[in-house]
Amino acid sequence: MSAALTGFTVTSATLGALASTEPSAVGTRLVRDIRRSKRLVLLRGVLDAAPGGRAGEAADHWALLEEAERHDPEAVRDVLHYPATGVWAEETLRRLHAPYGPPADLGHLGALAVAAALRSGITFKTTLRPVHGRLVLPTLGLLRPARPGPLALTEGCWDPEDPGALLLHALPGGRTALDDLDPYRAPGPAHPTPVRPARRLTPKGHKRWDTQWSGALTLLDRYDTARAEEIGLLLRSVVPLGGGSRSSGATLPAAAGSVLARTQAPPALAATLVHEVQHGKLTALADVLTLHTADRTPRHWAPWRSDPRPLEGLLHGAYAHLALAGYWQRAALYGARGAWAQHARIRAQVAAALPALRQHPQLTTTGRQFTDAMAVAERSMDELPPPGDQHAVARRAVERERRDWCARHPELAPFTEG
Repeated sequence: MSAALTGFTVTSATLGALASTEPSAVGTRLVRDIRRSKRLVLLRGVLDAAPGGRAGEAADHWALLEEAERHDPEAVRDVLHYPATGVWAEETLRRLHAPYGPPADLGHLGALAVAAALRSGITFKTTLRPVHGRLVLPTLGLLRPARPGPLALTEGCWDPEDPGALLLHALPGGRTALDDLDPYRAPGPAHPTPVRPARRLTPKGHKRWDTQWSGALTLLDRYDTARAEEIGLLLRSVVPLGGGSRSSGATLPAAAGSVLARTQAPPALAATLVHEVQHGKLTALADVLTLHTADRTPRHWAPWRSDPRPLEGLLHGAYAHLALAGYWQRAALYGARGAWAQHARIRAQVAAALPALRQHPQLTTTGRQFTDAMAVAERSMDELPPPGDQHAVARRAVERERRDWCARHPELAPFTEG
């Protein structure tokens, strides 16, 4: 959805709280409310755009959703706001309005309705057609019917013990799922993204993820309880990255509440979760506020990358790294090995990027308030500095990197400073 959502008021205090990256009840509530509102707008758009021949079928599926909601609103809300549902809704709207290309998968609305009906415990009867021999049931798993063709479904159709059922894997310690099943867990091949989800994991792969996830949550609870709680509230699913990915993690706007991540040691996974959740927060805020009017031309130096970045990318990167600097500072205060060095390096990177960001002529007034508040949060880290001259050393190293980058991109040197 390109247009900003309406009906949201973001106070200066809430904007400042979000800009600091520090978790807050008001900021978390706003992010969740924006995501829910956007999802309902998308679903309404799918219903309105359904072609005449499929409109009645879509209306029947929606009626089943409404019946399920009357019995268990929370269960239906979880199905409709599951991250993969957003990917499906955006892709379906795109296909419904495209004159050419593959047809829209309106049958998936029926799968959402069946999943909601099963979770709510109501009695129902409907028929759906599996795709490639599989019928996904979002938040539950998928069915693999023994025979091809349409599949009659009732309240007794889902049995996790059935050999034809594959259960969505639940990660330990909360409501976050490890999603290696849903076909909409990430945008399809036609979507321009450098990351791809892994195929279905083996039981050994699930066990490895359980171990690393539990370790990461333990570290987050120990070092930064507020961020651990924020991740629990804002992260509904983790999608394993496919092999060969150079990225440790990624966040895709269509899949609000989800993170793509590769397997990694618990300290690295904890940092990845902190980093990626910030991208989701900033994406939600940008759905209701215009922070800048810059285009997508890559021209800015980002100390954490070698390639030039557009202003949007610089803003997202600085925001996520500001949170990481705060996380590593807290970890260092608890005695985590190497944490002071991580904090000093990342904070120096953020401090080096902020001048160009704050002085950009295409920031809106709101964007300037937001980046000013980010700078205040960065400076507040002086209250608990690393021992010795680690911060000064890190700043000098980042300055050398800036000069090297300018030498490689002389035409972009004016964009490296405010």
